[in-house]
Amino acid sequence: CLGAVIPAAALWALYAAVFAASPLGAWALNVLVLYLTMGVRQFSHFFTDIHLALRMGETDRARSLVGEWCGRPIEVAGTKEIARLAIEQALIHSYRYVFAVIVWFVLLPGPSGALLYRLACVLDERWRVAGTEGFGRFARRAGEAIDWLPQRLTAVCFAVVGNFEDALYCWRTQAAGWADAGSGILLASGAGALGVRLGMRDEGNGASSDRPELGIGEVADVDVMQGTIGLVWRTLVLLLLLIALTGIAGWVGT
Repeated sequence: CLGAVIPAAALWALYAAVFAASPLGAWALNVLVLYLTMGVRQFSHFFTDIHLALRMGETDRARSLVGEWCGRPIEVAGTKEIARLAIEQALIHSYRYVFAVIVWFVLLPGPSGALLYRLACVLDERWRVAGTEGFGRFARRAGEAIDWLPQRLTAVCFAVVGNFEDALYCWRTQAAGWADAGSGILLASGAGALGVRLGMRDEGNGASSDRPELGIGEVADVDVMQGTIGLVWRTLVLLLLLIALTGIAGWVGT
């Protein structure tokens, strides 16, 4: 509460004061906070480098980049598995650093929702790494509650801008099997929207119970990575369009 809720409430009050003095100043404050809380480079930088490395045939470098991005060593992985891991990370990170921030920016007044979400994520990550049992457990549960609506809205957007029926089918039938239910919703919907399969392991590398198969169609490979970029950008455009329509409707109503 001290680390996330109170700063968000203080920003809410600051936004109200600035808006009363100058609506243009309040708009500038919104832009500044969104710039600080969103992180497009958090996923685009790694994803682009991995994609380029795979295209150049530099499998070892791509494997190292994926391991750095995932935060764990990736010892045995072929080209297809590296591509699948990169696609999965891109879908999750685009949600965490872009889509969820936008949704909470819309849900709460001014930029307070964007700050609340980013601080909640930071506290969850810090306390999880530090192994702080009590604070970590609470932050994790609070994060799950905060993520509940944005995850589902993002999954719906994936479906709208991709293969709608397959995305909803995969979400309904496969998401629950993933170790992290929230990530499972995003990955299952994203895989269905792209018309490919994610999760699982390359033949001969063994099975993993927390990585069941997600999606339908062909197994995702390097060629699908470009389509993933398109899916992310189309989703972003759709969310921005919804924000614009919401703002116009509010202005007309006023």
